[in-house]
Amino acid sequence: MADRSEPIVKGDKAPDFTLKDQDGNDFKLSDRKGKKVLLSFHPLAFTGFCTLQMQSIEVNYDNIIALNAVPVGISIDSGPCKKAWSDSMKLQPA
Repeated sequence: MADRSEPIVKGDKAPDFTLKDQDGNDFKLSDRKGKKVLLSFHPLAFTGFCTLQMQSIEVNYDNIIALNAVPVGISIDSGPCKKAWSDSMKLQPA
């Protein structure tokens, strides 16, 4: 694996990380070992494009799961903001 100061390139094993989900629970990449993880970066909740992006993942959720993948949305928003946004769209934690 590349040193953390170097960019990750296709084929590299992703470094493990832990983030909080919209409910304050830990999401740890290594807990999904054996699955593909679809990281969907969205800059700001409650914006039109980001909402469409997450809704597209929801519409295609069964197809993503059928590919042995887990969709994960990542943003810079605060926990309470992410919670309100996910609740408004009825999203479930991965």
